[in-house]
Amino acid sequence: MRTARPTALAVSAVAALLLPVLTSCSDAEGGGTDDRGDGAACRIGGSGTEVAASPAPAAGDTGTVTVTLTNRGSECVLEGFPTVTLLVDGASKEIGREEGATARRLTLAEDAAASFTLTYVRGEDDGAGLDVRTARFALPGASATQDIPWSYGAVATKDGDGGGDEGAAEGEPDATVSAFQQMGD
Repeated sequence: MRTARPTALAVSAVAALLLPVLTSCSDAEGGGTDDRGDGAACRIGGSGTEVAASPAPAAGDTGTVTVTLTNRGSECVLEGFPTVTLLVDGASKEIGREEGATARRLTLAEDAAASFTLTYVRGEDDGAGLDVRTARFALPGASATQDIPWSYGAVATKDGDGGGDEGAAEGEPDATVSAFQQMGD
């Protein structure tokens, strides 16, 4: 009897945990196709996402959250930046682009992956930082979104003041989002 290698088991376990996220426009739900003829835009739908975080350990430290998207449909294109919004006390705070980052056009074949990274500065948990509960992202040019639970602590604001108890959703987050990066070969 043949036994599975530990690597194969780990890959299977990770694959089983992936959330539905990405599919091409030509999915069975009638998302349409890209009329340019050079590839359909990738869309949130029936594919996989994996979130890997390196949380900031204390206030003032920098942390990262990397989201990897795996295309489970026919070939699709990512062109531009993801839109990432932090949900804070009923308000939403859009994250700016990483300084100097340039978007590239990425074509994802079936089962190909791309990732983006949200980099943030951890804020004080006493109300001086933004009390984020969810990070929401959308793919370029799309309105559909995917939510990621946020368990990485408060996010600092660029002006250093989260607004206190009454204005906890005030201030711009000290966070940026990177361009998409192709994964693998």
